[in-house]
Amino acid sequence: MDASSAYKDSLPTTPETLMERLSDAGISFSRHEHAPLRTVEDSKALRGEMSGTHVKNLYLRDRKKRNFLVVAQEDRDIDLKALPEKIGSDRLSFGSADRLFEFLGVRPGAVSPFTLINDPDQQVTLALDAGLLEAEMLFFHPLVNDLTLGVTADGLKSFLALSGHHPLVITL
Repeated sequence: MDASSAYKDSLPTTPETLMERLSDAGISFSRHEHAPLRTVEDSKALRGEMSGTHVKNLYLRDRKKRNFLVVAQEDRDIDLKALPEKIGSDRLSFGSADRLFEFLGVRPGAVSPFTLINDPDQQVTLALDAGLLEAEMLFFHPLVNDLTLGVTADGLKSFLALSGHHPLVITL
């Protein structure tokens, strides 16, 4: 299965449920439909007129089987050898598609901070690049990769509080 809306009903939380929870919490967002975007390169080529900060999201695991979601500006270099010191982990590797679905309820290509809605027990540690919290508008997939939601940094902070996640704010 791919990560598009065609399979949204197989997810633990649908994009519509996420958007309803955002609205109920008073978190404003813009909604953008587009072809599935699987990579940063796809996003750059196909995103259209979404003016603001676009990101990349890495789902990682360390040797102690701890899960991390690292979110940074799309062009930021992330040194996976230096990252463990910044986030307090052992050596990191990419988490499998099965673990991604188990812990964040999405398929590869749809990872974003919004997936933390599927982690009520805070089993995944979120690490945010500090620069994102200064952005005027941030764009994330809402559990599928053919939609993008735009939120302010304050909107992101409100969502994270709602999800019970307290991000590690790091400088990459």
